Amino acid sequence: MSRAQISALVCGVGGFGALVAATTSNEWKVTTRASSVITATWVYQGLWMNCAGNALGSFHCRPHFTIFKVEGYIQACRGLMIAAVSLGFFGSIFALFGMKCTKVGGSDKAKAKIACLAGIVFILSGLCSMTGCSLYANKITTEFFDPLFMEQKYELGAALFIGWAGASLCIIGGVIFCFSISDNNKTPRMGYTYNGPTSVMSSRTKYHGGEGDFKPTSPSKQFDKNAYV
Repeated sequence: MSRAQISALVCGVGGFGALVAATTSNEWKVTTRASSVITATWVYQGLWMNCAGNALGSFHCRPHFTIFKVEGYIQACRGLMIAAVSLGFFGSIFALFGMKCTKVGGSDKAKAKIACLAGIVFILSGLCSMTGCSLYANKITTEFFDPLFMEQKYELGAALFIGWAGASLCIIGGVIFCFSISDNNKTPRMGYTYNGPTSVMSSRTKYHGGEGDFKPTSPSKQFDKNAYV
C-alpha cells in the first residue's frame, strides 16, 4: 500500500471531520470585549443558532426560526458548508474504493482513476469550505472596522479557524490523491513465474546430456585381466 495514499486519506478524512465540526458549531462569531472593561455576558452566533452565556455559567441557545429573516451571507455560508460536507463524504467513500489495500474497485488502473476522482472531490470540498468561512469572516471584519456601524460588533469565532484548517487538509489530501495516479503508472505491478523445484535426477541428466561434457570411457584393453596371466 502506498504511503502517499495513506497520507492523503488521513488528510481527507480529517478535513471532512473538521468541516462537520465547523458546520455544526455555534461559535462562528463572538461578541467583542474591546468596547467595555468588564464583560459579564457573551453572545455566540453560528449558522443555525444564536447562543448567550454569562459569567455565572448559564448558557442558552435559540435557533433561527425561519430562513427568510436570516441575512443573505449566512444563507450563502450555509449552502457552501453543506456542499463542502456532502462532497467530503463522497470523497471519503471514493478514497476507500481507490486505495490499493481494498479489494473493491477493480484493477490498479481503475483504482487509480477512482483515487483521482476522490482527490478532485476533496479539492472541491475544501474550496467550498474556504469560500464560506472567508465570506463570513469578511462580513465580521468589515463591520468591526466600520466606524459608522453602531450595532453590536463581533470577532472571529473558533469555528472559522476549524473550517479553514479542515479546508486546507481536504485540499492537501485531494492534491496527493490526484498525484497518486501518476505513481501507479510509473510503478506497474511486476509478474513473477514459478517453475517449480528442479529434481536431482533432472539436473544430472541435463549435465550429462550437454555438448562437450565429460563421459566416462571403458577401461583400456591393455589393462585387461588377461594381460597379467
